[in-house]
Amino acid sequence: MHLDHLSFAAQPDGYQATAERLAEKLGLSFYDGGVHPRFGTRNLIFPLTGGHYVEVVEALEHPAAFATPYGQAVRARSELGGGWMGWCVRTDDLTSVEERLGRKAVDGNRQAVDGPELEWKQIGVKGLMADPQLPYFIHWLSPVADQPGHWKSPSSDVAIKSLQIAGNRDRVREWLGTDDPKPIPEIGIDWTAPNAAPGLISATFTTPQGEVVI
Repeated sequence: MHLDHLSFAAQPDGYQATAERLAEKLGLSFYDGGVHPRFGTRNLIFPLTGGHYVEVVEALEHPAAFATPYGQAVRARSELGGGWMGWCVRTDDLTSVEERLGRKAVDGNRQAVDGPELEWKQIGVKGLMADPQLPYFIHWLSPVADQPGHWKSPSSDVAIKSLQIAGNRDRVREWLGTDDPKPIPEIGIDWTAPNAAPGLISATFTTPQGEVVI
């Protein structure tokens, strides 16, 4: 498995203002990822090197945002002031994830503004809601070239170096279905505050101006 993206919930002044603050810190530009009609959310995308990306996501006043786990998760995090909602890993073996979690993945789609329509399946958001240290899973149906981390080249050489997570690494490994000491090989994961409320605390990025922690 590999990291796919990080989700940052909109702060009280909205997803555009939230994204502009992140853009200033990272020295990056973003593009409009469009609306997730099945989930009642919309996002802005920061492409990063390595095929990763950060999304700033906002819940809409739409029934799906109240009815679906993803819409509920976004809304709940924004109501707490916004910030890191979670992390998402990419899997090519969706069947094994479905069997391990005991449920089926749900369909996702969105149309990027002036871009391709994307289709995927995702699973694990209920786990993230119950235990925010856990990632959710995505299985892309769209070609790699159309996926958010690849469709537009990053405007600067910015990469995710590591994640800082409050939680238990063994619990996350169990969720990922692996005993590998480094289950996400391309980034580091720093485990902190094991007795604190679990969740993604911060992310460290390498940029041309040095490391940035958000």
